[in-house]
Amino acid sequence: MNKDSKTIKVFESLEDVSVEDFLARQIQDLDKTAIKNFIKNKLILITGAGGSIGSECVRQCIKYDASLIILVDNSEYNLYNILQEIDNNIVIPVMQSITDKTSIRKTFQKYKPDIVIHAAAYKHVLLCETNIDETIKNNIIGTKNIIDIAYEYDVQKVILTSTDKAVRPSNIMGVTKRICELYAQNISLENKNSNTEIVSVRFGNVLGSSGSVIPKFNSLIAQNKDLTVTHKDITRYFMLIPEACELVLQAGSLGKGGEIFILDMGKPIKILDLAQKMIKLSGKNNIKIKITGLGRGEKLYEELLIDETDKDTKYKSITIAKPTKYNIKNLNKDISELLICNDKISKLKEIVPEFNHRINK
Repeated sequence: MNKDSKTIKVFESLEDVSVEDFLARQIQDLDKTAIKNFIKNKLILITGAGGSIGSECVRQCIKYDASLIILVDNSEYNLYNILQEIDNNIVIPVMQSITDKTSIRKTFQKYKPDIVIHAAAYKHVLLCETNIDETIKNNIIGTKNIIDIAYEYDVQKVILTSTDKAVRPSNIMGVTKRICELYAQNISLENKNSNTEIVSVRFGNVLGSSGSVIPKFNSLIAQNKDLTVTHKDITRYFMLIPEACELVLQAGSLGKGGEIFILDMGKPIKILDLAQKMIKLSGKNNIKIKITGLGRGEKLYEELLIDETDKDTKYKSITIAKPTKYNIKNLNKDISELLICNDKISKLKEIVPEFNHRINK
């Protein structure tokens, strides 16, 4: 805790509803028919298949009648967990890292997927800050591997899950995901005549994902410990995991290649209000909230757009970001230089000029 840290007393007046009710809202234009038409009878490969987003995409693809689902994850534990939950003969686990291009290529060669949902990434902001080389390798090179191999094996559609932290990024996780968006968008422009379509889908935090604030608060409350919030005014966008994944699939069904789709995340939620609500729901009114100061790479609020969107879709909950052109040969050269240079931060700023690295502590 820094010298400006203080404790805030918990308000007692919040109405007694669930956290899900507090954060979630109904998506008015969820098109389940479009999703089913997109997924039904398709062979789908999902990277990061044991993670929060990946595992929900597995559930949704089963729900919408995929013919076969390849579950790629480098975590034995995560794969084990999703397999324990899903007793279904249409799922095949593959324990591989997306950074191992040779192994991943063999998997594409063997199964020849129709659709790839690329959910694998390092996402924890603080861990990415302290492991820059590995984050660059996993997020950028892993994504390049998946996209490049998808072109080799004529995959119909690749959906890259992205993040609001890619917009005017302030941390390593966000800037690496922004470079992934740039690569996906501009390689699509370079390969206009290809049968493979690459799209990105950008959204905010999902309720209950691993490493997110909800499980952290739940754990602290269970231990009767005070909650920590970095700033009294900090806000974040939230969405339930199932609705986020369904909208990812819906956006994927729209894509023609090169788009960055933006999901409507509703109104941002004040984290202090969320903490107060969770304490209220727990009935443990002795628990207090401590303000600790912004962490490294952390912004007060996240954004979903760099500029105004220049194109709507037929769904109000899905819009398309204005494209950012970046010569793909130059981008590949810059990424290669990024891997070997000593000053990673300066090179990241060169690739993404709006990157404003925050060293809050």
